[in-house]
Amino acid sequence: MRRRVVVTGIGCVTPLGNDVDSTWDSLKAGKSGIDYITHFDASGFPTKFASEVKEFQLGDYIDNPERFQHAGRNIRFAIGAAVQAMKSSGLEIENEKFDPTRFGVYLGAGEGQQDFFLFMQLIANAQKNGEFDMEQFTREGLERLNPNEEREQEPNMPAGHLASIFNAQGPNLNCLTACAASSQAIGEASEIIRQGDADIMMSGGAHSMIHPFGVTGFNLLTALSTRNDNPQAASRPFDKERDGFVLGEGSGILILEELEHAQARGAQILGEIAGYGSTADAYRITDIHPEGRGGTGAIKMALKDAGINTDDVDYINAHGTSTAVNDKVETLAIKQALGQDAYKTPVSSTKSMMGHLIAAAGSAEAIVCLLTMQDDIVPPTINYSTPDPNCDLDYIPNELRERKVDHALSNSFGFGGQNISLILSRFNG
Repeated sequence: MRRRVVVTGIGCVTPLGNDVDSTWDSLKAGKSGIDYITHFDASGFPTKFASEVKEFQLGDYIDNPERFQHAGRNIRFAIGAAVQAMKSSGLEIENEKFDPTRFGVYLGAGEGQQDFFLFMQLIANAQKNGEFDMEQFTREGLERLNPNEEREQEPNMPAGHLASIFNAQGPNLNCLTACAASSQAIGEASEIIRQGDADIMMSGGAHSMIHPFGVTGFNLLTALSTRNDNPQAASRPFDKERDGFVLGEGSGILILEELEHAQARGAQILGEIAGYGSTADAYRITDIHPEGRGGTGAIKMALKDAGINTDDVDYINAHGTSTAVNDKVETLAIKQALGQDAYKTPVSSTKSMMGHLIAAAGSAEAIVCLLTMQDDIVPPTINYSTPDPNCDLDYIPNELRERKVDHALSNSFGFGGQNISLILSRFNG
């Protein structure tokens, strides 16, 4: 029999709150975390707003925050979310009531931030008589760039730090498949447990791209909303007037555990990772396949892996970015995968409130799916006012809905054509 994977702990740091309860309360209330950018002066950018984490202090989670003085926001968010998740799980690191060599980490975490202004100054200083002096740039860079901060930019660093903090001596991995990364990490971490290579995996993601390079890049791709006069209304998934996504930041961390291992220690089980589907569009780097073949395949694969039928899905947390193409094609993929049952299944995009956490998006949304089972409530898609004929499903417009959820589908479709679908299910023994 296949080893079953359950969730025994969750933690998150998001633009809607620096813990699970505050984030969930904001989602149920239909509250937006989007506002004008404060991390840097964005007044000259086409998009002047984002969804920032607010009032986050690492010292609220650990006793020695100075250890991470050179770490970027992504690492700090990951630590904050992981501390919450471990506390939620009841795992006792100090007493080592489990085998640390059977405890691993698998994240979908993004890169850290460059010191943008120093980097630009180095480039400016290397301009001589209209030409770029590479020798000058290199020499000054070696003198002025902080090696500790440069090291902390690497995408593998969050996973390494979490392993060190929690003595996780098992498999340690990170993937960076754009917007699908943390959902892929959860799926792959579950497979590691299923195949017997670990009993516990800390999984999820962390990312922050709210910096000049990040905003510039997405503006160049024309992917961001430019609704600068009303940021809170800018993320409007599936609405006909949508004009792009809103960049966010944060972290979501889940403790995944083999069922019998969790039961043996009397852990509270929050849900089960029942199904995992992973496909590639094999099309274009920045464009979804217009027929939704990758998303359709991922959903069908996850349903098959979970052993459930299309009419068993009670709620879908959509990728739902609020871009014209994504929402249209994701709607098509859901209909192709679920058939007529798609019209009976409520769908919402919590990105309408949280923004798009990029690599961390899927893990935060997986946590939302678990919370829907806990409270029998599905969160809304806010800012939905003008129906789009190409998006004709039930998107839970503007207000939460009471509904029992036994099986939730969470979609994460990333730049480059990566598609991940997860089935999270109520644990029934």
